[in-house]
Amino acid sequence: MALNTAISNFRRERKRPDKNMLSADAFEMPGIPDFSDQQEKIGLLNQAIEQLTEIEKAVIMLYLDEKSYDEIGDILGITNSNVGVRLNRIKNKLSKLIQINQP
Repeated sequence: MALNTAISNFRRERKRPDKNMLSADAFEMPGIPDFSDQQEKIGLLNQAIEQLTEIEKAVIMLYLDEKSYDEIGDILGITNSNVGVRLNRIKNKLSKLIQINQP
């Protein structure tokens, strides 16, 4: 009899969802983003862009304006594949320039 009761209780408990108590961390609101940090990053990006050549500036600015590779190629008179190659090289160059300029 006791064994059947234990098995029945085990089966009943298994079907019920967990009754874990929520911790205070579950009710915490995510922090508000620090806009000063974001402004600093934008400033670093702008400084790095200023160090690029004119054609590199044109390509990256069109990319940042969310133009497609086709549109960038048409505007600058280069092929789509050339746009992709230039963007990869510019992104790498910007990454290095930003690392150098970071305080």
